Amino acid sequence: MDLLNTLVEKGLRRELPTREEALAVLATSDDELLDVVAAAGKVRRQWFGRRVKLNYLVNLKSGLCPEDCSYCSQRLGSKAEILKYTWLKADEASKAAAAGVAGGAKRVCLVASGRGPTDKDVDRVSRTIEAIKEGNEGVEVCACLGLLSDGQAERLRAAGADAYNHNLNTSEATYGAITSTHTYADRVETVQQAQAAGLSACSGLIAGMGESDADLVDVVFSLRELDPDSVPVNFLIPFEGTPLAKEWNLTPQRALRILAMVRFVCPDVEVRLAGGREVHLRTMQPLALHLVNSIFLGDYLTSEGQAGQADLDMIADAGFEVEGTGTSTLPEHRSGGACGSVCGSDATPCESPAEDDAPSISGARTDLVSVRRRGAGTDLAPNA
Repeated sequence: MDLLNTLVEKGLRRELPTREEALAVLATSDDELLDVVAAAGKVRRQWFGRRVKLNYLVNLKSGLCPEDCSYCSQRLGSKAEILKYTWLKADEASKAAAAGVAGGAKRVCLVASGRGPTDKDVDRVSRTIEAIKEGNEGVEVCACLGLLSDGQAERLRAAGADAYNHNLNTSEATYGAITSTHTYADRVETVQQAQAAGLSACSGLIAGMGESDADLVDVVFSLRELDPDSVPVNFLIPFEGTPLAKEWNLTPQRALRILAMVRFVCPDVEVRLAGGREVHLRTMQPLALHLVNSIFLGDYLTSEGQAGQADLDMIADAGFEVEGTGTSTLPEHRSGGACGSVCGSDATPCESPAEDDAPSISGARTDLVSVRRRGAGTDLAPNA
């Protein structure tokens, strides 16, 4: 296909595709899927070889969030039967993190539900970061605490945080249909605060909420402009008890096309396959490794992932290798700090989802959504 040849050439030059080309990737047929994966795989290998970075989530505070994000099982009014607990102590969080590191994780992501941290919360998380760093040499720590106030990003950086995650989630045009308690602009501002403080920015999206192809392209182009170092791609996990519980809009093939589009738009950025991969990609997960260069190991915030050893086996069986702590994740031209180069540049500095009574995709595996009952906040060993 001329389209794919053009996209590969642009990706190898770090040149931004057009919106029309990005939309065309999402519009390709299932018959063309392997060609799309192969083309995006060439771009992935150019910048990241066959390395796969492993990340491990520790949910520091679960549930009881005052925000009304429709996709979230921890939201205000959620009836999802998830684990609910207040802040883990620093030693508890460090112990959970160590399990992930022992399983091969290079980065630990510390997440807490809520609108944003108080100054006391930042102190608490800072102690946790210090404890994790002391016990795990070379580990990266990313914080994800919600909207930041002035000076909080700098304090997290001083405590040893390497990165800060705050996802845009969906397009600016449709954001109000997903969340009403904060704005799209609030999210952009927090990512920019993290970048200004010298933290590596991590910001991504959630696909499968009923958005259009244009919405997906809009949010990925917005992410390119914002220029995070990492772009997590989440696929909606439709928890019972949340407003989007009936939104089963993804097939494995569509999920792969979305990942390919993200790779073409952001060729030299860490693209991370995040929540929902087991639910929506299922047995086609290994194909996604040809598109992404980063995944989460084990469980997520409130749902269970596949066994950590199964993740490691999948990486090995697909001919990839786990990225070590001594290897820089980003290409040399992006690895000088949180600023990086603009994705797609040659520079080297720094509608509301429709309700439905039944799944919209025939054969959706609703049985694969499993609430997390182990690890942080429980007496059971974590999945790592």
